[in-house]
Amino acid sequence: MSIVSQPISRGLSLPQIRPWRLGWLRRMIAALACCFGLILSYFMIGYYSGNFTTIVGGEAYRSGQLSPTQIESVHSRLGIASIINLRGENRGTDWYDAERATASRLGIEHLDFSMSARRELQTEDALRLIQMMRDAPKPVLIHCEGGADRTGLAAALYIAGLKNGTGEQAEWHLSPVFGHLAIPGHSQTWAMDLSWQRMAPLLGVAGR
Repeated sequence: MSIVSQPISRGLSLPQIRPWRLGWLRRMIAALACCFGLILSYFMIGYYSGNFTTIVGGEAYRSGQLSPTQIESVHSRLGIASIINLRGENRGTDWYDAERATASRLGIEHLDFSMSARRELQTEDALRLIQMMRDAPKPVLIHCEGGADRTGLAAALYIAGLKNGTGEQAEWHLSPVFGHLAIPGHSQTWAMDLSWQRMAPLLGVAGR
């Protein structure tokens, strides 16, 4: 049996993309790239500026790990009286020794509280943190490494536990605005959200 090849029809061509559709597609890609660039720039600026912001004006502030120069700057501007370091005591590391030395030189009380962004904060530890934040000389600066996850939870606890704030006001501090990007069941930092959900009812607010 011989196989007879079928003649290829002339004039066949791939579907053409109409010019207006091609222009729309290009504009869409450009818009998405622009949005991605703006979001990336936002987080990079926040990271390199220390992710510093206010929890309660004149009383409590939050940030990522600040350099000695940055600590001097916020102390000069805001009169920071104490620092709560959520990364825990780390003697012998450059960042910790520099922070302690700077705080000592400026007369800032330095307090250590150890917690992980990847493990739930137990109720007794959360209550201990709230007590530490209550007792710390004001204004107080609360920080972790990036100022997003651990610091976000601490700020939420401060608002709800010490200022009688609403759940919405507290949860604002545990949000992507400050770099907290947690996906339920897929992100280890979701532990901070679970910690908040457990603590919120105990503090008299509705957790998400």
